[in-house]
Order: sequence, then structure tokens, then C-alpha cells
Amino acid sequence: MMFLPCLLLILSSCVSATQYRIPRLSIIDRDSEALSLPLSDDFKTFYYNQTLDHFNYRSESYMTFAHRYIINFKYWGGANSSAPILAYLGAEGPLDKDLNVVGFLTDNAAQFGALLVYIEHRYYGQSIPFGSREVALKNASTLGYFNSAQAMADYADVLKHVKKTLHAKYSPVIVLGGSYGGMLAAWFRLKYPHMALGALASSAPILYFDDITPHNAYYSIATKDFREVSESCYETIRDSWSEIETIASKPDGLSILSKEFNSCSPLENFFQLKDYLWTMYIAAAQYNRPPRYPVTIICDAIDRASSESGIVGKIAAGVFAYKGNLSCYKIQPGDETETDVGWRWQRCSEMVMQLSTGNDTMFPAYNFELGSFIDYCNKLYGVSPRPHWVTTYYGGHDIKLILKRFGSNIIFSNGLKDPYSSGGVLHNLSGSLLAVHTPNGSHCLDILRANETDPQWLVEQRETEVNIIKGWISKYYADLGSLNNI
Repeated sequence: MMFLPCLLLILSSCVSATQYRIPRLSIIDRDSEALSLPLSDDFKTFYYNQTLDHFNYRSESYMTFAHRYIINFKYWGGANSSAPILAYLGAEGPLDKDLNVVGFLTDNAAQFGALLVYIEHRYYGQSIPFGSREVALKNASTLGYFNSAQAMADYADVLKHVKKTLHAKYSPVIVLGGSYGGMLAAWFRLKYPHMALGALASSAPILYFDDITPHNAYYSIATKDFREVSESCYETIRDSWSEIETIASKPDGLSILSKEFNSCSPLENFFQLKDYLWTMYIAAAQYNRPPRYPVTIICDAIDRASSESGIVGKIAAGVFAYKGNLSCYKIQPGDETETDVGWRWQRCSEMVMQLSTGNDTMFPAYNFELGSFIDYCNKLYGVSPRPHWVTTYYGGHDIKLILKRFGSNIIFSNGLKDPYSSGGVLHNLSGSLLAVHTPNGSHCLDILRANETDPQWLVEQRETEVNIIKGWISKYYADLGSLNNI
């Protein structure tokens, strides 16, 4: 276990953190206040004795671990009624954080009479194989069971167990997920059509693999989000990188920047500030949701700042407005979360999404180099990524031609302000493979809890999705009734 942190420290001293990570695929920004809300008593926790390896027959494959899932029975009409099961597929983090955030299930459960099931992703939260996180993350041998295919087989096992336990054999299942979880929901419907009647895949960039989507598409949309709010803001951010680097190169430059940005501790190098700002801008663009609209907050502050403060002072004003009035600002990297650690492995194994900035964005030019990334992952784990495995196993190339010939009942929802929408399905592929998107939407906005301040276009997007799902369920029960009458 000790060699991984040591290697990370060595690598981080010479490699900008931004280079070998992709923007967060989480449903909501990690700074969101919703993450700290108290959890309702309606959520009941269960554990399933989960199989370690679903795809091999070696002795160790039959090892098991406690797999957490949570059920909300409050709205369920029961197994003998026309009541579906809405199943949320957990993604790259503990399940707890999503329960209060993903409101689509609880907001609509009553009208469906639905049972709500939330299933945690293996290796996150409390669903840890090998008895402890330390052992599970020890090396590539124990991490080798940590992948999307194993996770989806877990979901299938839990859903089968729940339906059997509750005598709900004919209750149809609709799976739902956002971001990486949205990818899992779409893939689950394709791989397990006998387990899930349909899927709602929110902000699922299933086409951001191989060269299906231009590598600079994400950052092009992020740049467009800022530019549409303010041309001068966009220009200030674009020009700030070289200005900050010039100041940092001076003998007392880091001290000047630390003071300008009111850093809680002195900056150690230019990359700390660069990565901090980079991360802030993409988070603002990706999660640019009402009523706060963080891109507008940043740009308003930059544009209002005095011209005497210079470019760096304007950028600092954007930071202070976005983060709020704090005694100081934690620009240096904080402690890694389990999502940081887990997603790094997933990124270095199968989730190889190649993002570059290009020369037409407000970000510093950066070209993702696959060979360099493979070397990086080899140094960390002793294994090489499989950059083409996702498209081999799940598909993606020629999706308009291929998917409509065997897929059905998937909603691909996107907000076009979300940079990840560039890798999403934005056009209907068939009569039941449907793209639902809004010009002003952001990342996973449609599946978040409804609020009184939600704009009408968002209300209508959710209503459209609910009506599509109702249609699937109605047809299912009609077909079931026909079979029973034979």
C-alpha cells in the first residue's frame, strides 16, 4: 500500500494535476450545500452478500463482500399493483452524497407508486471488497475487480435479490444515473434488457471515447459558456495564464500571488494556482445551474474589478465572488477523497477519456498524449490502460447506425451548457432511443431535486422524461396482460 502514495508525490512534483485527470463526472459540485443536508428516515439501509468476480470461475472469484443498497418504501404501491421499481445506479463516490441530491426519484415516486432502490458502486462508500479500503486498493491485483462491468453485474444481482425478496417478479425496473452513473444506466439497459425495462441516462458522455468526439470539445463549450456571458471576462481569463506565470517566475512572484489571492498558505509553485483556477472555471461551466449561475458570478466580479488591479487582480476578484467571503482561500490541493483515488484507477484502466484544450479556448494549450498517459498509469499501478475497451465492450462508433438495430427505451438527457454534452447523444436514434436536451441546461440538472425557482424549460424537460417513462411502463403492463390472457 505504501508505494502508491510515494509515487503520487513524486509524479505530482513534476506533472500538473490537470494533465492527467478529466473534469469531475460527479452529479453535483463537491462544494454544494445539498451534500450536508440531513437524510430522511425513509431511507433504509441493507447489505447484500455480493460476489467478488462475476466473470471467472477461479476460487477467489467466489469471495464475497458486503454490498450496500438503500430502499425507500414510502411510495411503493406493492408488488401486486402496477408499481415499478426506480433504481438509482451509484457512481464514483459514496452513495450517501447522492440521496439528498438526486430528487428525480423522490419527486416523482408518488405518481408512479414506485419502490426506490439506490445501489452503491463497488469500491466506494461502504461497499468495499477484501474487508478494508487499504487492502482493496493495495495493488493492481486487488484493484483488478474494480471496473464498470463488475459494477453492473453487481446491480443486476441486487435488483434480482430485491425483486425476489419482495415477491415483485413482474414489477418493471427503470434504472437511472447521472454522468458516469448515466453511462452505467445506458449500458445497463443494453447489457441487461431482461433486468431493466428502460433507462434515464443524464449527462452521460458515452461518446467521449476513442476519437468519436473531438478531444477539445469539452473545453470549447466551457469557453463558450464564459464568452456568452461576457466577452471581456473571456478575454481576461484567456490572457491571465501567461501573466500569472510571468509573475510566478520572479524571485518574489509566488509571495505576490499568495497575497493577491489571499492564500491560506504560501504557494509552492505556479501549477498550484493554475490548477486551482482551471478547476474552478470548469466546475462553474459544468455546474452552471439556476438560480446561482456561477459563470455569471465569476464574470460579473471580473468585469466589475477596477482596471487598476490589473489582470491578476481581476481574476482574484472572480475567485472571491465564486468561493464567497472567506478569511483565506485554500488554493493548495487538499486531502484526496475516495472519489479522487478510485476514479484515478478507473481512469487508468478503462475510462480513458482524452480531453485536450486546443488553441481556440480560454485555457492554456494542452494536447492529451496517450503514450505519456499510459506511462503515467504504468508507474502508478504497473498496468496499462485499455483506451479502446469501452467502445469494444459497450459500443459507441456509428451509434446512429448500430444502436437503433438492437437498443430501446433509453432517454439520453443533456443540458447544452454542460461541456460534457459534447460527448452525449443529442439526437433521437429511434422511436424509443430518445434525446431530451435543453439549450440552457447544465450537468445532470434534470435529475436533481426540483425547486420553486426552477425555470419553466427545466420543469418541462422533467415532465417530458416522466411521460416517456410512463409510456414504457404502460406498454409493459399491457403486454403482460396480453400474455396472461393467452
